[in-house]
Amino acid sequence: MLDSLREPWLRGITFNPAAPSDVLIRLLDRAAGEAALLMCEGRDLPDAVIDAALRHPDYVIRRALARNRYVDPARLAPLATDPSGVVRGWLAAGPRHYPRWVRPLPDDILVTLLTARDGGEDGKVTEHEIIGELESSRQIPLSFYRSMAGREAPELRIRATWRWQSLTPAQRAGLLDDPDPSVREAAQDRNWELDPERVEARLPSFGSRNGFVFGTCALSPALVEQCFADGMVHPLTWNRHTPAYAVARLARHPEAEVRALVAARPDVGPDLVAELREDPDEGVRMCARLHSFPRTWAEYDVIRRVIGHGPDCTCPITEPFTESNTEPAVGPSPDWFAACAVSEEPVLRRVAASWPGLSAELVETLAQDDDEEVRIRLACHHPLAPPHLLLDVFVTRPAHRPHLLVLPAFPRTGRSHLVDHPDPEVRALAAADPALPDPPVEDPDASVRRSAAANPGLSPEALEALLADPSTAEGAAANPALPVPRMHALLDHCLNGTATRPGAVQR
Repeated sequence: MLDSLREPWLRGITFNPAAPSDVLIRLLDRAAGEAALLMCEGRDLPDAVIDAALRHPDYVIRRALARNRYVDPARLAPLATDPSGVVRGWLAAGPRHYPRWVRPLPDDILVTLLTARDGGEDGKVTEHEIIGELESSRQIPLSFYRSMAGREAPELRIRATWRWQSLTPAQRAGLLDDPDPSVREAAQDRNWELDPERVEARLPSFGSRNGFVFGTCALSPALVEQCFADGMVHPLTWNRHTPAYAVARLARHPEAEVRALVAARPDVGPDLVAELREDPDEGVRMCARLHSFPRTWAEYDVIRRVIGHGPDCTCPITEPFTESNTEPAVGPSPDWFAACAVSEEPVLRRVAASWPGLSAELVETLAQDDDEEVRIRLACHHPLAPPHLLLDVFVTRPAHRPHLLVLPAFPRTGRSHLVDHPDPEVRALAAADPALPDPPVEDPDASVRRSAAANPGLSPEALEALLADPSTAEGAAANPALPVPRMHALLDHCLNGTATRPGAVQR
């Protein structure tokens, strides 16, 4: 067997959607090398393969599985107590390559990781390092954050205090009066965020230009003046504690971006709104026209996430309604989003398109919106976005392609008309369409050839020829039309070095 075919065959079978459990389990063999890690991390897996990987003696297999973004997170629960702290750490860190949307971990896994007393038997990481990875992974859902104040474990109630302003007044009062002294102490310590004098006293320990302090905490008059003196006014525009006199001053700031952020605040009075609606900058006038749509801080927050981001925005797709610094029980209502969807203001329709709970009727309307950003946001955020829209955005906006390809609604057929597109990434997408009568296996671009070789419409004879060609072997091995006995035969070559060569068609 040519050495040049071994790796392509292994990689191809690794991602063959028709490969059964017994084929995939063979890839867990040490001889499979990198293919085993690619499989455990990079594709959906049958239950039998997941079970085999969870029991695998080599921690690097379990570590790769810990970062799988396609497997139901509940199936990964045993990894939260894995003997290896590295495996636990990778589970806590979540999928690599920073996908725009990350599935949250189930509550039981979160509790296990957050209350662990050690970092694993291998001693390579600490439990605190694992928790640090989890905190930044976006795998903790808002519902869990909101529930921590009432959890049985004191360490979780302590952790609830870390998001002090996301708690309701009743939750804050409960933690300040908690039966556990360590929880009470933590609550008293975090209460500083709402006390301007304590905020001012603590600022030196954070740094004089700390965005968290100036953007979320109650500020003394001295700190407000410091922001203006240091040119650090942007965080003040979205800080709900910014005093009215400072808001008025920001509304007349020389920077249009500052005035625009202020114009959409829910606490701006009618006189100031009227003034901003006459602003020389169209962006400021537009934000002022949004009144009185943002009546609450949660509504303002979702609008702020959209303003000025542009059609190629690839910011993380967070949970709908609120972020950590808003009231946990309050979010924009479905009626509010529906009203945004029929607004004359494009920015409000973009807000509506970003909400996954929008009705099918409104989705159909926004899918035909004249504003491109509305259509793009709908394609990227809403599960009911029509497949043709997803395909259109894929073709016209390369920045969104990695995200669109993993969406369940992305069309797997109806792409053959793109086979002559000048962009090879688009041609590669078309080359995999099963309806394509003649897949372009001789395209000058390697990715297109690989995709064409994986087209299930190829004849068995053509498939065998492609398996023997190093430039198409990976795609052919990934072809779902490849018979299972042939998959096993290829693995025999790769893992055992048997002598049978490709050539005869295996039926």
